[in-house]
This record gives sequence, C-alpha cells and structure tokens, in this order.
Amino acid sequence: MRGSSLGRLARYAAVGALATAVHWAVLVAGVMWAHRPAWQASGLGAVLGAQVAFAGNRALTFEHRGCWYAAWWRFQGTAAFGALLSMGLVALSQAAGLHYLLGQALATAMAMVVTYGVNLRWSFAATRGPG
Repeated sequence: MRGSSLGRLARYAAVGALATAVHWAVLVAGVMWAHRPAWQASGLGAVLGAQVAFAGNRALTFEHRGCWYAAWWRFQGTAAFGALLSMGLVALSQAAGLHYLLGQALATAMAMVVTYGVNLRWSFAATRGPG
C-alpha cells in the first residue's frame, strides 16, 4: 500500500465523502419524497453507498489486489455493521429530539472511524487467489 497511514485515512475519507453523498441523497429522497421513516431511508442509503465505497476503497484507499469476491463479502459485513450502528444512532438522536440530518452526521462520523479500522485489518487484508 502506498503512502502513510494518514494519507490512507485521507483517501478513505474522500471515498467515504462520495459514498456518503449517495447515502444522504437516498436518505433525503426517502424521507421527503417516499415518506419513509428516516431510519429506513438511512439503511437503504447505506446499502447503496456501500457499493460506491467498496469500489473506491478497493482501488484507491487500500489498493487491494487480492480476491475481490472475498473482500466484497467482508466489506459488506463491515458495511452492514456500520449501517446498523448508524441506523441505531439516527433513531436515538431522533428520540432525543435532534433533527434526523444532525443525527445522521454524528452517526456517519462514528461509523467512519469504526469501519476504517475493520476494513484496514480485515476487509482488505491480503488474501490469496485470483482477483
């Protein structure tokens, strides 16, 4: 992997910003146009954003050259954990009287820190086999 840990974290944050834009677009559309509860729209946005994040992180952040299929499954598990964490934090923030977007912002920051460590050490760890 190229660069420093700080550079890798910066790339992770940049890829995450794009994935988060997708996530938030789905969240707002789900709440405003589809009239879904914020926690449901957040979950769907997280699933779609995770696909953007996997592609970007595999190529740019971790420069993973191992088996993409194995990494994809590990990444999806990590993303699912991050989505559940975010959904719970959004629900808690709304119960506390916060606006759903503020709750999502706090949830996004927490999930980024947690999932970076998991993705670094597990999702994109070197694996054997064709990519």
